[in-house]
Amino acid sequence: MKKIISCLLFTCIVLAAKSQTVAQIKKVLDTTSNPIGFVKYVLKKKYFIDTITVVTTGSFMGKADSLAYRGKVGKTYGPFKGENILVKILYKAPNTFYHINHIVLDTATYTQSFASSLADTIIAKIQSGRASFASMASTYSADYESSHKGGDLGWFIRGAMLPQLDEAMSKHKKGEIFTVWTAAGLHIVKIADDPKKDIGYALMLRVIL
Repeated sequence: MKKIISCLLFTCIVLAAKSQTVAQIKKVLDTTSNPIGFVKYVLKKKYFIDTITVVTTGSFMGKADSLAYRGKVGKTYGPFKGENILVKILYKAPNTFYHINHIVLDTATYTQSFASSLADTIIAKIQSGRASFASMASTYSADYESSHKGGDLGWFIRGAMLPQLDEAMSKHKKGEIFTVWTAAGLHIVKIADDPKKDIGYALMLRVIL
């Protein structure tokens, strides 16, 4: 008898779940202590669990890393335009972020010796106060995306940049200016801030409606 009652109750729950609106489903997902069980056994919907890495906090590559950084743990988001998906943020974890400004002297334009000499001149002007880093970036940097922002690359995790930059920036302190050669050319780099901990990862439950 108990088994029959349990089966009847489960059937009612499943039927009720199928008739729920998206808003009602989101409400349950926001409040239940077992969202995966709800999706798997009650809604009977396909789902995925993904770990999302936040590479930079200045701009986002898409909805996933934007939600990973800005979304609230336990909150369900969606559905999104063109995608019949709900996303619940299950957990967040920190990572170390770096903040640098740079000027890229493109060796496709300059010879290596001229680039080195020009870098010395630029650094001397900045350190003497005759020019700002931002004005030099605007004038000389081949990185057009950051040059109009004074060479500012924003906050990013180690591993997001070229390996030579990654290695060099970890050896310098806030305010220091130095040069680094990469495949892109000669970089004049300024450490804009000390490294900091920020949201670096998020565990997400994606529900296919």
